[in-house]
Amino acid sequence: MGRDPVSTMPGGRDPAGAWTAGQADTAQTDDSKPSGISVRELERDLPEAPGATAGASPLPSLALIGRGRLGGAIARAAAAARIDLTRGGREDALEACRSAEAALLCVPDAAIPDACATIADAVPPLRLVGHSSGATSLDALSPAAERGAETFSLHPLQTVPDDATDLTGAPCAVAGSTQAAERFASELAAALGMRPFAVPEERRAAYHAAASIASNFLVALEESAAGLLKEAGVDDPRELLAPLVLRTAANWSERGGEALTGPIARGDQATVTAHLEALRESAPELVPLYEALAERTRALAEER
Repeated sequence: MGRDPVSTMPGGRDPAGAWTAGQADTAQTDDSKPSGISVRELERDLPEAPGATAGASPLPSLALIGRGRLGGAIARAAAAARIDLTRGGREDALEACRSAEAALLCVPDAAIPDACATIADAVPPLRLVGHSSGATSLDALSPAAERGAETFSLHPLQTVPDDATDLTGAPCAVAGSTQAAERFASELAAALGMRPFAVPEERRAAYHAAASIASNFLVALEESAAGLLKEAGVDDPRELLAPLVLRTAANWSERGGEALTGPIARGDQATVTAHLEALRESAPELVPLYEALAERTRALAEER
């Protein structure tokens, strides 16, 4: 899934720049789109969040470094779970970690090594240091590891457009330098209301590419479709397309590739040709995108 997309990337950390950039503006949130269709329709079948594991040891005190969207969303979840949490930014990151046993860096990927080096002087008593990146390996935490800390990662597979995002029920990719560190990451994710799952360290980039395709590219596709509809003289394209997008996503979540419909799925090449002719006239920049997606769609149709 939480730069992205972001748009922020899945995971919703700060854009590149200061790794402790000021709190992002909190966008107005609403469960319904202008069309009146609830976005919660797509979440109706999510499993219940596990919560803290029965019989698990209490979580150690946690320092959360970073004041962006994901940091804010995790802080809200931590408050709801009554986790002992201290937040820090660029100026007070080290101080926030001196009284904590674990630290989670919610900063841009490129800033992780520097942020980790900043707090490494708190090891010990700091004994667990993690980051919230989906694509970055644990090697970025080497400044803390060299001082004896165990390292972990915790990446919500969810888009995080603002710091009020509810992470409840979201899948969460975890990894650890040791079994104990991975277990801590899983217990923390569960306590925050998410559903942890492991991603092999060597496959992190592929995992994050999948998340980007599913989330970031979806927004790019829908904006392209809305622009094309507006170019065709239709008002309120997002409002009109939203029911189609939501229903398609719901169908895919239930049926996978069997949800595929449309001219390519039914072998209507004449319509595809007409689409390409229209694009060459009104939006030629979209022709390569359409052709690439058409090729992938044909492959999916043939697999059915």
